[in-house]
Amino acid sequence: MRSILKNKLIVIGGSIILVMVLLVAFAPLLTQYQYGAIDLPNKQQPPGAQHIMGTDAYGRDVWCRIVYGGRISLTVAIGATALALVCGTLLGTVAGYIRGTLDFILGRIVDVMMAFPMLLLSLIIGIALGSSMRNMFFSIGIPVIPMFFRLARATSMSIRERSFVTAARSMGSGRFRIIVRHIFPNVLPHILVILSSAMGGAILAESSLGFLGYGIPLPTPSWGLIVNDGRDYMFTYPWTTAFGGAFIALSILGFNLLGDGLRDHMDPKIRTRG
Repeated sequence: MRSILKNKLIVIGGSIILVMVLLVAFAPLLTQYQYGAIDLPNKQQPPGAQHIMGTDAYGRDVWCRIVYGGRISLTVAIGATALALVCGTLLGTVAGYIRGTLDFILGRIVDVMMAFPMLLLSLIIGIALGSSMRNMFFSIGIPVIPMFFRLARATSMSIRERSFVTAARSMGSGRFRIIVRHIFPNVLPHILVILSSAMGGAILAESSLGFLGYGIPLPTPSWGLIVNDGRDYMFTYPWTTAFGGAFIALSILGFNLLGDGLRDHMDPKIRTRG
């Protein structure tokens, strides 16, 4: 714990994420407005005492929509990343240890998925499945599976040749027992290092889909939808787009800093040098 707290990247990234989580968790206590309440007489009001981040084209409080929209964006990012983590890690671990036909088939499927840009594949899946919270998990999570699969596979292929795995195999342990008891516990720390970066990518993907109009359906706000609402007034009433984009950027920055810090912490050469 002391070495973790000495890592500035982990502390800064973790602090940003913690603040974001606290803001969205206590959203009802931080605003007196309803995120869907339309107030046309007060539309496009600049930031001030009554509306600290101004109002949008429908008179809705931007701060209120951002803190409530963060609930949607973070929930979708967590759910999509969890789906990719479970599927990619399990399939990659099994394929890397067993090899053979299974590894070849899964490897080719992953190669086909990686031939598409992540956002394009998310957009295709999102259009096919439709707009809903559950479908967003799949449209964002499925394109992230190759990231976890390739790392889990490569790590499993390295671990399967180590002496403790050979000893377990010589003592009569079956494949399932070796994977569960010896391979997977050694793969998981490597997976956790890229988990934060995957979360940042999932937030960006959700925001991009919301900006393009294929995210969470109206009237539920999300950060991407908030930015999309203000794009027509970007140069005349920029606060809607600016504040929404700032929260997206800060969240991605926090997860990326945390991921970089965890990577440095897990690398014994960097940790020793530090």
